[in-house]
Amino acid sequence: MPDTILLIEDEEPILESVSYSLRNEGFEVITAVDGLAGLAAARNDRPDLIILDLMLPKLGGLDLCRLLRKESSVPVIILTAKTEEVDRVVGLELGADDYVTKPFSTRELIARIRAVLRRADNTAKAPEDAKLEAGDISLDVARRRVTVGGKPVHLPLKQFELLRILMSHPERVLTRDHLLRNVWGLNATSDTGTLDVHIRWLREKVEQDPSRPRYIKTVRGVGYKFATDEDEWPV
Repeated sequence: MPDTILLIEDEEPILESVSYSLRNEGFEVITAVDGLAGLAAARNDRPDLIILDLMLPKLGGLDLCRLLRKESSVPVIILTAKTEEVDRVVGLELGADDYVTKPFSTRELIARIRAVLRRADNTAKAPEDAKLEAGDISLDVARRRVTVGGKPVHLPLKQFELLRILMSHPERVLTRDHLLRNVWGLNATSDTGTLDVHIRWLREKVEQDPSRPRYIKTVRGVGYKFATDEDEWPV
């Protein structure tokens, strides 16, 4: 059964062009031209992925992203103009899984869609007993749940994947290129600032003192590692 993509875009040429390309790639496509219609379609049709323009009538993309994240973990890719850097960062912070800047290549958009769907699918198909634990952090791969000190912590897909990869390789230094390639996929190495921002957000959610991280350590000039050796933990 083909994956269903919900495309929420008010610019008709983009809506028609992207819809046509996605259908040619074998996807089912649902469209909406404003935020309220997009929210209704997301609730009623349960798409596998949402492509969300930030500049929408009736209900803006950021507000829509915030509402979607309260209700589901459906992957979201935002479309944004290059001048909307602040909105793009806020969108990622609200839980969007990736972004594409306008004007964009349809081929790149489709590659990013496939990468996000693949990561979500791999997580969903993980063994039921796949759990990672270290200190007071527990990560349930199959259910995509994280608890810190027994309390649930909501992580968007990208932050969840970062934590999963780091915890899967305790004490191993993972290069920035490795993390970008495995979490973001295509052309990720051209946007190294994205990794640093997500690491900061992740620390704010799982570290008791993000400024003196106990688990997620920076290895200067190389990348990051997940520390399990108590000798490395701040006192």
